[in-house]
Amino acid sequence: MQNYLLIPFLPLAAFLINILFGRNFIKDKAHWVSTLAVGGSWVVAVMTLMDVLGGQTLNQDLYTWITSGSFKVSVGFLIDQLTAVMLIVVTTCSMLIHIYSIGYMHGDKGYYRFFAYLSLFTFSMLMLVMANNFMQLYLGWEGVGLCSYFLIGYYFNKKSASDAGKKAFIVNRFGDFGFGLGIILIFLTFGSVYYVPVFGQAVSFATESVNFLGYDVHLMTLIALLLFCGAVGKSAQMPLHVWLPDAMEGPTPVSALIHAATMVTAGVFLVARCSPIFNLSPTALIVVALTGAITSLFAATIGLVQNDIKRIIAYSTISQLGYMFLACGVGAYTAGVFHLFTHAFFKALLFLCAGSVMHAMSGELNLQKMGGLKKYMPVTYWTMLLASLSIAGVPGLAGFFSKDEILWLAYSGPSPVGKFVWAIGTIVAFLTAFYSFRLIFLTFHGKFRGTHEQEHHLHESPKSMTIPLILLCFGAVAAGWVGIPHLLGGGAHFTEFMTPVLGHAEGHATHAEEWIVMAISVVAGFSGIGLAAYFYLLRTDMPAKLVRQFSAAHKFLFNKYYIDELYSFILVRPTIWAAKNILIGITDMRIIEAIVNGVPATIRAFSQLLRKMQTGLLQHYATIMATGAVIILALMLFR
Repeated sequence: MQNYLLIPFLPLAAFLINILFGRNFIKDKAHWVSTLAVGGSWVVAVMTLMDVLGGQTLNQDLYTWITSGSFKVSVGFLIDQLTAVMLIVVTTCSMLIHIYSIGYMHGDKGYYRFFAYLSLFTFSMLMLVMANNFMQLYLGWEGVGLCSYFLIGYYFNKKSASDAGKKAFIVNRFGDFGFGLGIILIFLTFGSVYYVPVFGQAVSFATESVNFLGYDVHLMTLIALLLFCGAVGKSAQMPLHVWLPDAMEGPTPVSALIHAATMVTAGVFLVARCSPIFNLSPTALIVVALTGAITSLFAATIGLVQNDIKRIIAYSTISQLGYMFLACGVGAYTAGVFHLFTHAFFKALLFLCAGSVMHAMSGELNLQKMGGLKKYMPVTYWTMLLASLSIAGVPGLAGFFSKDEILWLAYSGPSPVGKFVWAIGTIVAFLTAFYSFRLIFLTFHGKFRGTHEQEHHLHESPKSMTIPLILLCFGAVAAGWVGIPHLLGGGAHFTEFMTPVLGHAEGHATHAEEWIVMAISVVAGFSGIGLAAYFYLLRTDMPAKLVRQFSAAHKFLFNKYYIDELYSFILVRPTIWAAKNILIGITDMRIIEAIVNGVPATIRAFSQLLRKMQTGLLQHYATIMATGAVIILALMLFR
């Protein structure tokens, strides 16, 4: 592990070079700097994984960052099994997305700026997952949030893009506020913000309570829920999910990077990393499991009726992240991280395939204006088909193994809500397969429904875009093979690898029940695919009939349960009203402006009075002096 420092600092160096020299010197060669840097990080990450597989781990401080009394923080790195997996996910996806961006962003005016931000995004996520203390994790946490603002609002002249960037940044403030309070409470409780001493002492505080807002609250529950606030915001779980669908305003490679390797996976990583704290609070685990399950179902139902190709995949991300939290909430942290690992490949592939479609369709996003693209874009079609089969949980592909592990451990584990969230997860498996193949059939099958000009422009994407698709396709197919369960003759190597960090969750049921649970999830997936084929290949008139028959329900789902409108009514509008009428109308205009402008005006008025006394006539001055002398004499006599 001698070279582990290169993993985060190569992307940082690429960012500095591109942002300082890209505009005037590097220009359209900026991709070489960023891509080679991230490629170097990937090579070192693979070497680090080999070291960890060989039994090596590392916990080392680089230099002292903050010292204030008993509060001491260093920039330090913890490399263990969890870190090694996250390094592979982040560097692999980031490297392939960098390569893809060369073709996708070719000719863009801000080419150097785009690659600079991508590199900074990668650096921030790497610092987050490699941290050995909560303060450095928080630094990376806010770093990915800042980069998301830069990249979502990359086309800043476009109002919808700049609004989406601000929305992502502001919504995350709510979750990050709770996360910050959680870190403060950790320091006040344990006297440290380093993982090792905090997790080592956690058991000794298992029964402690603290007065919070006038109530006695279980200390570990409070810490866990405050930390989970940050995870809810960053990983777009209800009720802070609203920023992620709008994040599609950024360039498609940004969407792939946010959804697959950075930012949204940070929340799942946080809960997994803090498993020693969450394990001490059954209440917090139930909250995590229910939040994940409900969010998963909520997002999947919205994805059923959307027509924007990127938005459908975005709601798919929210739903799959819900799966990961569901796993963590039933104590199956390894299963949650396993799904994070497999999801990174097929989700990055789905987004990059969507970008390839947009590239061919001159930026068109509406599924209803596509169709028949299979013959024009064979590479995009087959790679996106395999990614969709993987997310649908088709046996043998990556998504099947991780999703089945989550559902089995939810069903058979000791959690009091386990069977309830398993039922929700099974329903979501059906819905996921349906909307994934609705997208496939509307995009690639049937007749082309766009304009003649669009049809004339249809073509496969350049090799700089299709080669990353093919490479990611291997991950979408085979990433799950490292975790084949014992029931299917595998060695469950991923589970064994992660056990030293995350423990080992076991199902308390028979092999027969495990086969049944697996069969139900497989049937759910194939049923979703079959129903989508029936609606969009065989009976293409049926969806329109159902929309007319259930128009109210369709409108409700199409408008995303009106959550954005609700937030606008209860939060955005009152805030704008208060800003205009109180902050500007009263505080600014009547108080601040009164002081700023009133004091000079008073001095000026007083000076105007004094000026009238300076007449230049001797008799006036003599009269004033005589009057003063009389007043002084009168005062002396009176005293």
